[in-house]
Amino acid sequence: MRPVTAIAGAGGLLALTLLAGSAIATAPTGSAPAAPAPPRPAALRLVGYDSCAEALAGLRAAATAAVGPWGFGAGWHPNARGDVALLGEAVPKTASAAPDHSSTNNHEPGADEPDLVKTDGRRIVTVSRGVLRVVDPATRRETGRIDLAGRERDRWWPDNQLLLHGDRALVLVRSAAPVPGPAIERKAGPTGSRLLLVDLAGPPAVVGTYRIEGGLLDARLTGSTARVVVRSAPQLSFPYAERSTDAARTATNRAVITRAGLDAWLPRYEWTAGGERHTGRMGCDRLSRPAGSTGTSLLTVLSFDLGTGRLGDGDPISVASDADLVYGTPGSLYLAGIAGPGPRRWERPWRPEATRTEIYQFDTSGAGRPRYVAAGSVPGVPVNQYALSEWQGHLRVATTREDARRTTTESAVHVLARQGDRLTESGVVTGLGRGERIYSVRFLGGTGYVVTFRQTDPLYALDLTDPAAPRVTGELKITGYSAYLHPVPGDRLLGVGQEADRRGRRQGLQVSLFDVHDPAHPTRLARYHVPGDNSAVEYDPHAFLFEPATGLVALPLGTGSIRLLTVTDRAITEVGTVTHAPTAPSLRSLLVGGELWTVSESGLRVSDPTTARSLDWVPLT
Repeated sequence: MRPVTAIAGAGGLLALTLLAGSAIATAPTGSAPAAPAPPRPAALRLVGYDSCAEALAGLRAAATAAVGPWGFGAGWHPNARGDVALLGEAVPKTASAAPDHSSTNNHEPGADEPDLVKTDGRRIVTVSRGVLRVVDPATRRETGRIDLAGRERDRWWPDNQLLLHGDRALVLVRSAAPVPGPAIERKAGPTGSRLLLVDLAGPPAVVGTYRIEGGLLDARLTGSTARVVVRSAPQLSFPYAERSTDAARTATNRAVITRAGLDAWLPRYEWTAGGERHTGRMGCDRLSRPAGSTGTSLLTVLSFDLGTGRLGDGDPISVASDADLVYGTPGSLYLAGIAGPGPRRWERPWRPEATRTEIYQFDTSGAGRPRYVAAGSVPGVPVNQYALSEWQGHLRVATTREDARRTTTESAVHVLARQGDRLTESGVVTGLGRGERIYSVRFLGGTGYVVTFRQTDPLYALDLTDPAAPRVTGELKITGYSAYLHPVPGDRLLGVGQEADRRGRRQGLQVSLFDVHDPAHPTRLARYHVPGDNSAVEYDPHAFLFEPATGLVALPLGTGSIRLLTVTDRAITEVGTVTHAPTAPSLRSLLVGGELWTVSESGLRVSDPTTARSLDWVPLT
């Protein structure tokens, strides 16, 4: 094992700087007895392998420890198919002024996230089931389309997403391979995911492709640089013996791992540009791992400059570790996942109270490969990327952990500071929502808001201005919960979630307007309820549209329509409902030149945002 300042690879010097460091400081455990104190974590930093033989030995050992009678299946995370992530910044406006338009509802300003529809005001670009379409909002007509799937349409996931930079769209194609799990002769890993670079200057045309073994985790774009993180599983085929014992099946699976070569772990890739076609495989000289362990999966970071008009080989680097979440800002990329190796939920003994989330920080402020800068860990598990937030050099992380019987839970917000190559805890707030778990988080500057729920919804307000002494300033208990929180001008906060009765049973969509101007006394000013319904915003913030100037809110409903609301400083008012074909639910909303565009797989509807009156229909045939 060796700490490295740089790793030499086939493509030149690896700019992923790995800094040496000592054991990470123990996080404060808090005063609450609800969950036992987590064990002291091992040093968390990345180190290189001395040789390919050492890399193979480490990967085999990690896989052997994690495999069971049914392969890796039940022990892998729900995200285990692996996924691709891009990191970035919104494209600056061009000199030729485009109409005012909304953008994707991103977590952080300047870090654009992929979605199924994008607009720059001059065009609306959508992708669905392998077909990319371009619509001119001025003429309300489709001006271009390209069938990206061809004969492979049935293998494409319906939720293809894209990023838009100038006259180029980067389409992210999710692998249709199933999540690894118990099966006869199943390879424990996805078949691969693809990126397609489409030129939109004229009729849409694919000018470059990239395929890699792995799947899409998430994505961001910073300026013209796309950074892609691929999560891949080892390509191992485990036999199935129906009448064999669990012990015998486990032994057989371990024998498969012992015979496997390094190629089973290192992902292959292929890229094209024009008539060129190139293939390659991640080199072991570009592979590193956490100092205290080796993961059973690989995280491969790719970097592409979309301004060049070609993708190239992605300049890949890999970490033998795991991650479930990607959080990005214009200058940083964080990968977060449950610590390993060790027993998973399917194994005994498994100690949920010992679960920790490992976090790796990369510097993405410059072009080219990201630079590893620090790592750390916190007890518990974050609910989604909104549970992480970088502010004034500190990282705030909200997590929930539970006891060994999974009957008692407690949540906390940890504040981490970078010291050398370590993310160490400078402060913590514990004791949030005992017996409950976090449903939503929003950090806004030096303030944090956390919603926990089991039967009622405590909305906690936190003062995080002092990293060494974060504290709860106020709490509001109401029925139901908010699954997504969005800032509204005038010290207001909008929550989208579910109403619930006193027993915690869900009663339908609930939109709440909170007054948070007094941190000690948050209050709810208004409530909007749709009994028996729900919204995609509860699990996908990209489906949310808010226009601060007018207070317009657009929410897709579970019934397939989009409900328009107006939010003022004290009220929530229903404007109307926009509907599409019954078989094609409305998925997204965007504003271009004062008009509301709603998108479904059947077409785009143009509406008056002040009345919900339909103005036009653009079919997507």
